[in-house]
Amino acid sequence: MNILGFGDNVVDRFVDRGIDYPGGNCVNVAVYARRLGLDAAYLGVFGDDDLGAFLRTAVAAQGVAVEHSVVRHGESGVSTLHVRDGDRVFLGYNGGGVTVREPLVLDGDLLAYAASFSLVHSSVYSRTEAELPKLAAAGPLVSFDLSDDEEFRTPAYLDRVCPHLDLALLSCSDLDEAATQRLLESVVARGARMVLATRGLAGAAVYDGRTLVTAPAFAADARSMADTMGCGDAFLAGFAVSLLRDGWSHGTPPSRACLERALEHGARSAHDQCFVEAAFGHGRPTAAPAPAALQTPAVPTPLDR
Repeated sequence: MNILGFGDNVVDRFVDRGIDYPGGNCVNVAVYARRLGLDAAYLGVFGDDDLGAFLRTAVAAQGVAVEHSVVRHGESGVSTLHVRDGDRVFLGYNGGGVTVREPLVLDGDLLAYAASFSLVHSSVYSRTEAELPKLAAAGPLVSFDLSDDEEFRTPAYLDRVCPHLDLALLSCSDLDEAATQRLLESVVARGARMVLATRGLAGAAVYDGRTLVTAPAFAADARSMADTMGCGDAFLAGFAVSLLRDGWSHGTPPSRACLERALEHGARSAHDQCFVEAAFGHGRPTAAPAPAALQTPAVPTPLDR
């Protein structure tokens, strides 16, 4: 069993701490899967600037293979944020840099490499939508983070990505239980084989078109937690690793008992993540002030939930 994170990497710049941390949805899922005992790799584009070298070194230091990733000329993605009452609040984003501007195209050897994994995970932050049909046809299970932004919940977008997904992830802290269930049903109706919704302290739910299973969250003590960076990614990793260990495959969909167990593992993984600085530590002092465009408060962009 092994997991590939395919897509984004980013520097999370905590302006209140004056520290840059490595992160990114797809990087995080790979790192968390490795910490849970699976072989894991990251496939994507690193910038050729100092931050790109920092990111690549930090990911490799976690035991995540990066040898098939590429380095391209251009700046790395940077997200600025600070922590308020234990939660991370996003302030600005440079659009993801060269990682998102020039994403990898899966052809030939790269597609064969991706197909060698049990599960390939990507996200809306990676601009990998055009690669999903290739991945689905190549054989691995495919998971995809749909975030919580309305632009990624439109019928047109869901119709584009859902038919190629074995597992979709939704962040639904902004929705009540009834609205969450309607969204789960819509994602499955549009082609996803299974969809997982995380709702923060309200717990989580998973739906496969036949069975709806819910579970409570494991609440963390806010007085001792570091921050909430990466908690959603940790939930997904714990959930997916549990299912894979229970035999999840194209021919073997999870039973209700497997889904219940996976929700518990996901909740525990998310709880434990609350006590880790940023996505997975490895921070270093910010070398220079953030560019003016990043210092201006903006609509929060939840890159690493």
